[in-house]
Amino acid sequence: MESTISGVGVIDKAAAILSAVADEPLALAGLVEATGLARPTAHRLATALECHGLIRRDPDGRFALGAQLLALGHAASRSWPLAEAANFALGGLRDQTGESAQLYVRQGDRRVCLASLESGHGLRTIVDTGEILPLGLGSGGRVLLEEVGPDGWLASVEERQQGVASVSAPVVDAAGRVVAAVGVSGPIQRLTRDPGPRFGPAVVAAAVSIATDAGLT
Repeated sequence: MESTISGVGVIDKAAAILSAVADEPLALAGLVEATGLARPTAHRLATALECHGLIRRDPDGRFALGAQLLALGHAASRSWPLAEAANFALGGLRDQTGESAQLYVRQGDRRVCLASLESGHGLRTIVDTGEILPLGLGSGGRVLLEEVGPDGWLASVEERQQGVASVSAPVVDAAGRVVAAVGVSGPIQRLTRDPGPRFGPAVVAAAVSIATDAGLT
């Protein structure tokens, strides 16, 4: 998981610990290896995060994400009504195309996935809700930079990840401002190297539906 460096040392180190154990529970040695922190620092910060319920110990004594993050996650969801408004359209987009569907918003010089629904195929694109990705790579990021084609969608092939193609469209408000990007992504074997004409219309329709359901238009 990618993390942003803020320049506030203790926050960056704590965020690195949370990101590391988000991937899998880790013993102290694994936490040190994953974060590059000194062993005493990793132990001190992990223990402090445990006191706040942000980290817990599993039955094997490994550090894992804590229950307090569930409450924070629900609170964060409520502060992003766009994600809830997008659920119906994302579900329809996934079912119509058979591919994974995602909703992104811009966060500084990155993008964050607000909602993600996975394809039912065994071989599929997986983007976790909350995952932070680059802006300039992939159709979703480029749409947030307002790089949209004449038909209202933008396609990318192997820009961010080898073997993956995607098609995205902007969710715009009444003033025409891009507030989010909705798209589908999947393996090139199914999407091909020219996925736009096939998936673009469905993605554009989903973007319009999200804007309407969220009361943006």
